[in-house]
Parts: sequence; C-alpha cells; structure tokens
Amino acid sequence: MLVLPSSSTADLQDDDFLFSDVKRSLIKDGFDKKLINQLYDEAEVYFDVKSISGYFQHNEATLNYDQFHHPNNIKKAKKYITDHETPLIRVENEYGVDKEIIVAIMLVETRLGGFTGVSRVFNVFSTMAALKTEGPRENLWEQIPPKKRYTKKAFERKANQKATWAYKELKAFLKYSLSQNIQAIEIRGSYAGAIGLAQFIPSSILSFAKDGNKNGQINLFEHEDAIESIANYLKSFGWKPGIDKKSASKVLYHYNHSNYYVNELLTISNLLKKN
Repeated sequence: MLVLPSSSTADLQDDDFLFSDVKRSLIKDGFDKKLINQLYDEAEVYFDVKSISGYFQHNEATLNYDQFHHPNNIKKAKKYITDHETPLIRVENEYGVDKEIIVAIMLVETRLGGFTGVSRVFNVFSTMAALKTEGPRENLWEQIPPKKRYTKKAFERKANQKATWAYKELKAFLKYSLSQNIQAIEIRGSYAGAIGLAQFIPSSILSFAKDGNKNGQINLFEHEDAIESIANYLKSFGWKPGIDKKSASKVLYHYNHSNYYVNELLTISNLLKKN
C-alpha cells in the first residue's frame, strides 16, 4: 500500500505511475513537455493522500461558523477595516460592494489571512485529477479509514466527478502561475485547492482576480489584491449598492454553496456595520 512520503517510506512511492496519465493529458493539452516533467520530478510533488482524503470525508454541517461572530472576532475584523481602510473604501466606491461583506468573507475563509492553508495546491489538484485512473483511485480508497469513507460506489462516483473538475482547475492553476511568473509548487492553500486570503480556486483567479495594489502581479496573499478580487467576484454575480438580503444571499451562495455559510456572512457584515 502506498503511503505519504517520509524519510523512511519515500522509497515506497511510485508517484511517476500515479501521475502518469495526468502528465500525458497536460502535455497533450499544450503544456510544455519539459516543464511538466520537471514539475513532477520535484521532490515536493507527491500523491497527497492526506489532503485529498479530507475532501472525501468533508461534512459541511459539522463546521462551526458561529465562532466567527464571537465578539473577539468581530473586534479583530473591525480593526482590519481600520487598518485597510484605503483599499476597502476604494473598492467599495468602484465596485459598489460593501466593505463589511468583503471583510466578513476573509474572516470566515482565512481568519483575515491568519490561516490560508498548508497543502501544496499543485499536489492537491494533481492528486485529485489522477483519480480518473483506476490505480490512483484504488490507492486513495485503501488509505481512507473505513469508518470515515463513503460506500465504494459513492466514492467511485465522487472520485470521477472531482477528477474531471480537478483537471480543469489544475490547468487553470498552471496557466495562472505561468502568467504571473510564480513557482507553482510553492503555492499553498486549502485541502480543496483554494488559494490566498480570498480562497479562490484557480478558475476563479483567472476570471475574477485583480491586481489591487497595481504592482504588476496578481497575488491573492496580498491584502489589496484579495480585497479587490472579492469585490470584483461579487459584483460579477450581481452585487449592487443597497442590495436586499434575498439578492445578497443569492450572490454569496456562488462563493460557497452553503446557506449556513451565507447566513453567517450576512450576520458578520451586520455586526461590522454597528458602532
């Protein structure tokens, strides 16, 4: 059974086999063969069971969003608004998106940048994309604790769906990192591949991310870029000045398909607007 790499078990890995179909597909789709081979030859690139198995055990209902409107977190969020007042006011005027909802999103997503994730995004999407192939899929199935995994049929169905999605995101991620001259394997994010303070997936970065600080690079680990990118995302899905609660909920649902999540954002936003 293949396991996560460590000093004692790295020789048991066969990542070249596990990623072989993904590599062939990327090259077939136009990515430079030398670049792809170099990326997958890096020591930091491996079949990320730890991150991906979490994806297949995730239960939205168990997440405690209520913690974010605790008085201490609201106090921190209000301080964030004060500390980043200039870019927040600018994008509020330019995009018509309330600064409080932008900060609410960053509070829930990454604790205002305090935790943006530790998984290598390249590994996350490569591993998930590899699940289209039977060998990697079986490798993952065997390593998920039996008490926590789905039925085999449900697992197979979800693995195939996520593999297709992840391959598209992997291509978007490579396009983004190449266009911004960023080392792909160095970018870390959530176990689902979300990146930066805004926790954008790569396709959203390509579609909505902005260079908020005008330094010539889109980097969602920088506050001004994250702030403007969130504003652009929400405006693109219909956010307008004075938007009503029902319409706001529909827009926020695009960010995360959870009514629990949406309601928490609106609660935080309202608390931030109070003196």
